Amino acid sequence: MPLAVYEKFPRSDSAYTDHRDVRAYFEKKSHKKLPRYCRFLKKSIDARHKNDIRVVLSVRFSDHDFREEIEHPGLTDLKRPDEKTGKRVVVCGSGPSGLFAAATLSSFGIKPILLERGRDVDKRAADIERLKKDGIFDLCSNVQFGEGGAGTFSDGKLFSGVSDKRRELVLRTFVKYGAPKSILYESHPHIGTDFLRKVIRNMRQDLENQGVKVLFERKLSDIEVAGGKLVSITHCASFNGEDPEKIPCDALVLAIGHSARDTFTMLYEKGVEIELKPFAVGVRIEHLQENIDRSQFGDLYQNEILRPANYKVVTATSTGRKLYSFCMCPGGEVVCGSSEREGVVTNGMSEYARDKVNANSAMLVGVDEHDFGNTSWNAGILFQQDLEKKAFAAGGKTYYAPAQRVSDFHEHKKTEKWGNVAPSYLPGVTMSNLWDILPSEVAKTLDEGLSLLDGKIRGFNDPDAVLTAVETRSSSPVRIRRNENGESISISGIYPTGEGAGYAGGIMSSAIDGIRQAEVLLDKLFS
Repeated sequence: MPLAVYEKFPRSDSAYTDHRDVRAYFEKKSHKKLPRYCRFLKKSIDARHKNDIRVVLSVRFSDHDFREEIEHPGLTDLKRPDEKTGKRVVVCGSGPSGLFAAATLSSFGIKPILLERGRDVDKRAADIERLKKDGIFDLCSNVQFGEGGAGTFSDGKLFSGVSDKRRELVLRTFVKYGAPKSILYESHPHIGTDFLRKVIRNMRQDLENQGVKVLFERKLSDIEVAGGKLVSITHCASFNGEDPEKIPCDALVLAIGHSARDTFTMLYEKGVEIELKPFAVGVRIEHLQENIDRSQFGDLYQNEILRPANYKVVTATSTGRKLYSFCMCPGGEVVCGSSEREGVVTNGMSEYARDKVNANSAMLVGVDEHDFGNTSWNAGILFQQDLEKKAFAAGGKTYYAPAQRVSDFHEHKKTEKWGNVAPSYLPGVTMSNLWDILPSEVAKTLDEGLSLLDGKIRGFNDPDAVLTAVETRSSSPVRIRRNENGESISISGIYPTGEGAGYAGGIMSSAIDGIRQAEVLLDKLFS
C-alpha cells in the first residue's frame, strides 16, 4: 500500500527528493520501522490556493530492490516466440515512435533497417546552432529533421493524456538511457533538450550494438507494391535525391513525423490512402518567467521547489473558436522550426534546468477545411506553407521571425521597440504587425483570447509580452489511414505510426504508438 504526504510549504527540497528524509518522515508518522527500499510513485504540487500551497508525494516501501525494474525494463509484455523469422522490416524515421518500434522489434530478434533523413543528434545540434548564430538553414538537418525527431529540440515533455500500460515502459526506458529518475514520479515529467539528446544517442547506439542498421541522411523515396502488398522500398540521399538503393522488405513502419511533406506526396501518388485532418496554428508568446512564477505561486514564487512554474490555459471566444496554450516551455527559448526553404516556423525549447529568463508557449487556434478552402488531402499542408512563406517574407527573408508586442498586436500596429520582455528567437526577429500574416479568424481569436486569459493567469495579457510567428506544426495536417490491425487500409505491409501518421501527439504518445505498432507487426510476422 503506497503511503502519501500532503504537506504545507515551505520545506527543504530534500524533504521531497531524498529517500532518507522521506523514510524518516514516514517512520516518525507511523511509529514503526519501514522496509529497506523506497520508491517514489508520484510527486505533484497543489497550488490551487496561493496561501496554502502543498506538495503531494506518494511512495512505496518494500524489501524488494526497485532498481532492477527501473534500470532493465522490458519493452513489451508479448510472449517471445521460439522460432526465428527471416522477414525484413524497415523503420522510416528515428523520432520516438520509430526508435521505440525499432527497439521492440529488435528485442524479438527482428533487426530492422532504420532510415533517418536527417543527421545524427550531435551533427544536428551543431547545424541548429549554426542556424541560430549565422542564419544558415540546412534542409536536411533542423528542428524537424534528424535523429530523435522534432521532440529532441523541445522541452522534452513526457506527460500525456494517453492511458496505456506502455507509459511506464517508456519512462523506464528513458531512465535506462540516461534520463533523470525523477521522470518516474513527477506528475508533469520532462527531460529537457539537453538530457534528451544524450538519451537518444545512447538508445541508438544500443540498437546498433544489437544489430540494428541505422542509415542517416537517407530519405524514403519510393515504394514498390504488387498485388496490394508492399514488396520493396527505395531510399536515396536526402540532400540531393541521388544514389538510390532498393531494399526488398516485408514490412515498413512509417514513423516519418508531421513535416515530411515530400514523403506524404510520394506515398499518396503510390496509392497510400491519406486524408485531410484538422490542426491548429498561431504564435509563440513569451513572458518573463518570474512573472509566471509570481502569478502561479503568489508570495512563494521564489521557492526553489516550486520554480519554474508552467501553465495550461484555454478560453472560448466570440469568434466561435478557442484559444489554447500548447507545448509550454518554462525558462526556455523560442526556436526556428523551419524544414523548408523560404519558410519560417516557430517552436519552443527548454533545457532540463528550465533556467532561462523567459517562459514561452504556443497560443493556438483550430483550423479546418473551411479555412483551407478545399478538402483535398494536402489542403492543410498548402495552408501551412502559405503562412510560413508570409512569415519568411515579413521577417526579412533571412529566417528572422516576425514578432510583435502584445499591446501593439491589440492596436493592430507594427512594433517599434521592445519593453521588459526581449524576444529569445534566433537568429533574430523583425518588428512586425502580425495581423498582416495570420488568418483573420485566428488573429481575432488571439486578440480577444489573450485579454480573457488575463483573468486566469494574472499578467498573461502583459503589454510587453512578445508574440513571434508563425506556429504551424503543432500536429500533423494529414492522417495516413490504417485499419484495426495497424496496417494501411490500402497497402498491406505498411504500418503508419506516430505523430506524422496522425495517431499521436508528443513524445510519450508517439513512443507508445511505436511500441503498439511493433507489437501488431510482430504478431503478424510470427503468426
